[in-house]
Amino acid sequence: MIIRSKPMARRTVLRGMGATLALPLLEAMMTSASAAEAAAKTRMRLQVIYMPNGMMMPNFTPAQKGEGYALSPILKPLEPYREKFTVISGLAHKQAEALGDGGGDHGRSCGSYLTGVHVKKTEGADITSGPSMDQIVARQFSEQTQIPSLELGLDPPSLVGSCDTGYSCAYTNTLSWRTASTPLPVTINPREVFERIFGDGDSLDARSRLMRLKRQASILDSVAEDARALSGSMGADDKKKIEEYMQSIRDIERRIQKMEQGGPSAAALPAYARPSGIPDSFEDYARMMIDLQVLAYQADMTRVGTFMVGREVSGRSYPEIGVADAHHPLSHHGNDPEKIAKLTKINILHMEQVAYYLKRMSETKDGEGTLLDHSMLLAGASLADSNSHQHTNLPVIVAGGLVKGNQHMVVSEDTPMTNLMLAMMDRLGVPQDRLGDSTGRLAGLTA
Repeated sequence: MIIRSKPMARRTVLRGMGATLALPLLEAMMTSASAAEAAAKTRMRLQVIYMPNGMMMPNFTPAQKGEGYALSPILKPLEPYREKFTVISGLAHKQAEALGDGGGDHGRSCGSYLTGVHVKKTEGADITSGPSMDQIVARQFSEQTQIPSLELGLDPPSLVGSCDTGYSCAYTNTLSWRTASTPLPVTINPREVFERIFGDGDSLDARSRLMRLKRQASILDSVAEDARALSGSMGADDKKKIEEYMQSIRDIERRIQKMEQGGPSAAALPAYARPSGIPDSFEDYARMMIDLQVLAYQADMTRVGTFMVGREVSGRSYPEIGVADAHHPLSHHGNDPEKIAKLTKINILHMEQVAYYLKRMSETKDGEGTLLDHSMLLAGASLADSNSHQHTNLPVIVAGGLVKGNQHMVVSEDTPMTNLMLAMMDRLGVPQDRLGDSTGRLAGLTA
């Protein structure tokens, strides 16, 4: 390692042709290896992955509690990372129940998931929820990052009207609420995410993106000269880290460009169903978005993210796994064995994306550890048994290096899920007295 009398600025960027590219943490940015590791450990990340339309709970919940439990069929994709995650049973979102408002469980689910607030039943502009856990964390973490948080998803938002009985689509479009009346939009186009992370400005309109694409085939080409000049003064470890980081950027950029060029299947799809840059395959699409999120963490552009695998009442089908039926109708399976088998297949496919996220985070260096070592992940749904719209005994997974892994915790029935979120925020260094309907802090989450 090179010891510098004056370390490289932490916010050093590569520049060229109007583009800027943030760099990951390098040894050259620190006065010592111990300082680099200390800096990495203080950069905590929070990631939330939301799965819509509930879960086939008998195939999700482990049969044993405590350590060393047998993984259920839906949890099986997470096997390689069992030391890094905990399953929690017994948590509830009682504020997502009717509480006198009648139907609309799907409409209430997203709005209450990270807020613990009973949302106002309305189809108008007077939507009301509460500040969400991710945004409370982002408010503090954003003091050190360029992007406060990334809100990503795979289903197009509905812009007008209601998406469940009497509930505005604003409630199902996002998990993130900056304030009680300010939901944050979810980005579904990989190109727009890429431009926000690595572009040369905040402009995301189609004309600006087209001009940028015409001007440069690759953002890496535009900063190549600056990269060569910088790498000449770097140590071997920093050079390797930069090469791996830029190769990851190049890879996802090529994947986006390939999707934008279209293919034989693109012409068969209506324009509104396939915006430019979105893969046909669900798994390719999900993993591209996950890769972008990991790159944003690696460059320390942001430390907070939410990822909606789907919106509530999602009608997506999954022909690649042999499920041509729409997801939401299948979730109301009526105990039909064939529908239960198909719904379980969808749940497993969604869990495979959680496993991919853990894989990518665990193989990406961060100081002397990995991104996963310095992160907390919350994955699950705001409905348990979707057939009966159950908001109790929810499917909950907490993962990362800040969590005691390899355990199935069973807590007291109807413990507010916000109690878990308070414990997570404590571990992230953002303690709060209360969140939504919380009654205390969940114990046993960490060693």
